[in-house]
Amino acid sequence: MNEAPHPQRRQAAAPGEPTLDHVTVVVPTVGRESLHTLLLALAAAEGPRPAKLILVDDRPRPDHLDLPPMPFRTGTLRSYGHGPAAARNLGWRAADTEWIAFLDDDVIPGTGWFADLARDLDLVGGEDGGSQGRIEVPPPEDHAPTDAERRTAALADARWITADMAYRRDVLQAVGGFDDRFTRAFREDSDLALRVVDAGWRIAEGTRRTQHPARPKGFLSSVREQVGNADNALMRAKHGLTWRERCGERRSRFAFHLTTSVLGAAALYGTARRRRFAAPAAAAWAAMTGRFAASRIAHGPLRATEIADMALSSVLIPPAAVYWNVVGTLRHRVPPRPDAILFDRDDTLIEDGPYLNDPAKVTPLPEAALAMSRVRAAAIPTGVVSNQSGVARGLITEAELEAVNRRVDELLGPFETWKVCPHLDGCDCRKPSPRLILEAAEELGARPERCVMIGDIGADMEAAWAAGARAILVPTKRTRPEEVALARERGAVARDLCEAVNIALGDVA
Repeated sequence: MNEAPHPQRRQAAAPGEPTLDHVTVVVPTVGRESLHTLLLALAAAEGPRPAKLILVDDRPRPDHLDLPPMPFRTGTLRSYGHGPAAARNLGWRAADTEWIAFLDDDVIPGTGWFADLARDLDLVGGEDGGSQGRIEVPPPEDHAPTDAERRTAALADARWITADMAYRRDVLQAVGGFDDRFTRAFREDSDLALRVVDAGWRIAEGTRRTQHPARPKGFLSSVREQVGNADNALMRAKHGLTWRERCGERRSRFAFHLTTSVLGAAALYGTARRRRFAAPAAAAWAAMTGRFAASRIAHGPLRATEIADMALSSVLIPPAAVYWNVVGTLRHRVPPRPDAILFDRDDTLIEDGPYLNDPAKVTPLPEAALAMSRVRAAAIPTGVVSNQSGVARGLITEAELEAVNRRVDELLGPFETWKVCPHLDGCDCRKPSPRLILEAAEELGARPERCVMIGDIGADMEAAWAAGARAILVPTKRTRPEEVALARERGAVARDLCEAVNIALGDVA
């Protein structure tokens, strides 16, 4: 994914002027005309300027973006049509500021948006992982809102919407960011927020205001949007049956759509087979469909096109909703939470050193504390499985090894079990032998096939596979290319330890 530079204008802050140099603004875009409106609003907005604006062009075949001059640093990345979740991930991972402020490319920030954002972030506490802006959807002035306009208006009451949302960067890293499996602009924000809250952070409500104009969506758009039921299935698989309640969502109409679809199918089948139940089934289907259409028509403008849209879409929505729900249920089979997560020690949890024997020199990897806090929040038992041949070589004593391991426990633990091979190559416990993983699983009361091993070399992966466990590789400069390739084929490869933990938990793919 490449960075594409474009002309920009840099404006220096006046002496003493407050800045937002701890904030990067990330905007995923598919090149809509509304992007130009958004950028003009940001350029004119009052208040301190951000460290940078990152636009992520998510068109499958990105072309030049015609952008207005901006009074702050602006860069463009390309995510090649993988969806808004993947685009936002690319954007925040390219930033190095404390806060990431996300905006959609079809919103209009208020005239004081930067000043309000600065104030909102100044007011958050250490327990707040995010700050949500307030979305306003202007109602139509000359007619009752159409069905499409009512769907857009519902965004004003949506909880945790990423049309205007800021997150701490370390919080995004801790939970693995957005889940790339949400390939449409639907549910990816609620999923992320639930994981942030479950990890122990709060999401504060800010005072900044952003408009989200309702735009025409076309005839039968409500039928096309039923594809979102596949994403609802992924939400259900990840967060359980209560996810709607936790997100402040209204109750699902799926039971209604399923009943209507079954009645319609029964009527068609019965008519084709000349069965007696055909007429009652058809009457019940017509009554339910008619009531559904009437309730939608009553709230909108009495225009011929709108009435025709509501009438036809009310027939098509129930089977479309059922179809996409089934597709999502079959497609998104999230594995259950692991019984235990096991870690290699050197270059996975702490920086490797040649036969480390001094506890004072134990240095956790930069993301290790965040990753372990995520595991603790999920209440998953943990263990360390490590080869330490320096003992057999006489380069480190067993007492020194125990002291180093105790220091790791103090900094990142406590870990529920430690399994260490102090021998040379050829023993029956040294990885890639599965023995230590099997012993750790037994001690933790875990099933080996429900354990996950996270390490940095092929021996960690091979030991896990031999034990029947899942394996996730976090490559370092010492990891061989063939080890990475095999891990991609048989297991998973993560960018860092935080992402590995979130893959193990099933929170991201």
